[in-house]
Amino acid sequence: MTSALPPALPQVLPDNDALREVLHNEVHARPPARIRLPALVVYVAVLNEGVSREQEWQHLRQLPGQQGLTQDQLSGNFLRLRFADHTLKWERHTEFTRYSIVQTLPSHVLETGDEAELMRALVVDTAWLASIPGRTVAAITMAMVHGEVDDPAAMRALAAPWFEGRETVASLLGIRRSCVMTDFRLRDSGFERLLVISPPNTSELRSGRTSQRLLELETYRLMALRGLPVAKDISAMLTESELQLAEITAHMESTETSDQELLAQLIGLAARVERATARHMYRFSATRAYHGLVEQRIEQLRETAIPGTQMVGEFLLKRLSPAMATVQATAQRLASLSQRIERASALLRTRVDIATESQNQMLLEKLTRGQELQLRLQSTVEGLSIAAISYYVISLVLYGGKAAKAAGLPINPEMLAGALIPLVLAAIWWGTRQIHKKLHADGH
Repeated sequence: MTSALPPALPQVLPDNDALREVLHNEVHARPPARIRLPALVVYVAVLNEGVSREQEWQHLRQLPGQQGLTQDQLSGNFLRLRFADHTLKWERHTEFTRYSIVQTLPSHVLETGDEAELMRALVVDTAWLASIPGRTVAAITMAMVHGEVDDPAAMRALAAPWFEGRETVASLLGIRRSCVMTDFRLRDSGFERLLVISPPNTSELRSGRTSQRLLELETYRLMALRGLPVAKDISAMLTESELQLAEITAHMESTETSDQELLAQLIGLAARVERATARHMYRFSATRAYHGLVEQRIEQLRETAIPGTQMVGEFLLKRLSPAMATVQATAQRLASLSQRIERASALLRTRVDIATESQNQMLLEKLTRGQELQLRLQSTVEGLSIAAISYYVISLVLYGGKAAKAAGLPINPEMLAGALIPLVLAAIWWGTRQIHKKLHADGH
């Protein structure tokens, strides 16, 4: 007998937006791990520039029992692999990829603090860690144990071998629920160390959240500091460019340097600054974003001071704030220089436009004077033309009179020609004027 299938629900909503499920499930994209104490968290974050998702997939498949891992399982930027005695979490971000391994804390490692012994006790092969695609930006070994957080002396005694007797910073997290200690030192293996001491009643989920916040805090701190070397590198270029802009502006006040030469210098300077802006502004913007995440994670830790010890968040902010101020000042300096170059270019263009307008006006004046001279010359030529035409007409009349006299008519050719001179001149002048009027009317 087969059970009846439940009736399908009718559609009660409009069709989903193409991104609805992706955006909705983002809240579950990177859930914190459940960590059972005592535990050791081995964390490696690498820059993934030039590293494809396929390369990371191939590297994960090298782990024991993961030959059947498909590339589609890495499409969501988050993957947790569970093994018999440990878990491995893979997370891909925009600029870096994180690998987190949670295993049982090896016996006596916390008491001895020996780095070589710790590396041998890892559940993953150190060769596999060394061959992770990318360049290491953060590496942490974090021991998480149970202990009484109300006894600072006992916590310091517990932490002394783990930090090899070095001075540490520490703080209580939440409402005296856990204690975190670190010395911010890199060991020969490239790892730095953290120690988290939690009361026996601490839940696995709370331990997972604490681990995630501390690891993210250190990663975001290092990613934020990546803008500092860039700011220092372009500082000399900015100083040189500012001096060059000051010289160009000073030359604009005088007429010793041609506008074309100044414009060429400004164009070269603008190209140099814009190239630096296009190359480094993303790094500066990313630094601001990572710094904001660092401040957010410190706030989420809700630290409480341990008498006689500096808090972790306070220690970080005191050393991070000057670097962030340097990066912010450099970014503002770069943007300000670009704006000043733009204003100088606008002033120079105005100067060039005024000079061009003056040249055009002078050219128009020359053309006007030339047209006046041409008109005067044309009037003179027209006067001579009237005289010449009149001369030819009178000559024709004279020859005609002589021919008539030779034919026997009683005509004095000279008297006839002389009498007709005023009439011929008047007629030719009037005809010329009529032609001018007609041409002038056609021109309009």
